[in-house]
Amino acid sequence: LRHEYYTVGWVCALPVELAAAQEMLDEKHDSLPIDSSDPNSYTLGRIGHHNVVISCLPASKTGSTSATAAAIRLKSTFPSIRFGLMVGVGGGVPNTDPSRDIRLGDVVVSQPCNRHGGVIQYDFGKSIPDGFEWTGSLNAPPEVLLNALSTLQANYVRLQTRLPEYLASLTLRLPHFSREEAGDDILFLANYDHVGGHTCEQCSRDKLVQRIARTNQDVNIHYGTIASGNRVMRHARERDDISKKLGGVLCFEMEAAGVMDRFPCLVIRGICDYADSHKNKTWQ
Repeated sequence: LRHEYYTVGWVCALPVELAAAQEMLDEKHDSLPIDSSDPNSYTLGRIGHHNVVISCLPASKTGSTSATAAAIRLKSTFPSIRFGLMVGVGGGVPNTDPSRDIRLGDVVVSQPCNRHGGVIQYDFGKSIPDGFEWTGSLNAPPEVLLNALSTLQANYVRLQTRLPEYLASLTLRLPHFSREEAGDDILFLANYDHVGGHTCEQCSRDKLVQRIARTNQDVNIHYGTIASGNRVMRHARERDDISKKLGGVLCFEMEAAGVMDRFPCLVIRGICDYADSHKNKTWQ
């Protein structure tokens, strides 16, 4: 196929995200020649009836600036791209509302909510005497994708989703993507900081949040606002404070703010931590 035959662009930030994206392809295509001015590397393939281009950010260069550059180059090299997907992991925001009960392994999808277009750059604004004031706004996902979300949500209500089937197929072939390999899903109180080490073995279990266990291991999908910025969020009290001031965000990540205005896309995040000091890579 030629460059102009590809209509969907998929951007991810980490190698583990790229691996998962490549596993979603129904068919993989041979590489195409790329102009020397484009340093991106691309995986080409087909999902359903769509020809898809997948690009991953350079190693150790996450953040909105790298994401912006990668997305612009992708659109230039593949001029027929209609819309994009920014897919990867993110830090979830715990919530006492049962309808927004986010757990590790759940999925968060950007959708306009509370006057926000689905993604808000939480570290962009101005300092004022009373604190910090957010300014500006980011584009909402393309209408064609928002319409697709309505269909997905309706199918989910009707138990017509194929997500469990896809996950079972993936983990059967690649067991290290399974929940059993990730360990326990534990959440600590917001005012209790990590003790030390790469895991929470030394952290006090007396400081755990007591949550009702889910009756099944199904992945829940949440739709709403995603907070994006150029710094890693690993402070529970700041996480909760920013979420409250922004009307309730579902997760924090680092790339989406750089692409929303240049690369019309939907942001999809798998929750791998709770954006607190206990953050680690076990659930990625």
